[in-house]
Amino acid sequence: MEKHVKLCFVQSSSLPRVCLLVIASLVPKCMIEVVYVADFSKSKSEILHSSGKEELDLSRRQKLLPLEEQIKSKQLAYEVKILHGEPGPTIVDYANKNGFDLVVIGSRGLSTLQEMVLGSVSHKVMKRVKCPALIVK
Repeated sequence: MEKHVKLCFVQSSSLPRVCLLVIASLVPKCMIEVVYVADFSKSKSEILHSSGKEELDLSRRQKLLPLEEQIKSKQLAYEVKILHGEPGPTIVDYANKNGFDLVVIGSRGLSTLQEMVLGSVSHKVMKRVKCPALIVK
């Protein structure tokens, strides 16, 4: 039976990559879905600075290239999904609809005050996702 291990890519942290590879190496026949969420609030700037949809897709895909290379080097099965929306709810919705065994997500390490005011994506995902979740700092 295949296991689904899902990494929610957090651009500012390389730790989820390491954690994903460790988990994947422990789970035989795992299927990894690398999820990148194009945040609506930040995508306006990306759109203004790109010359078209193809360039925008390419730049988002290039952010995932180091992770893809690491996964390929370990000869693991994977798939990349680029989603659009507010990161927290989008990740939760996708994870809950696709029946994953584990969601792995990074944490930027916000201070207590920052997290109270802004909220964190990892906290939102942890509270609302229906499967086990692992937050890597």
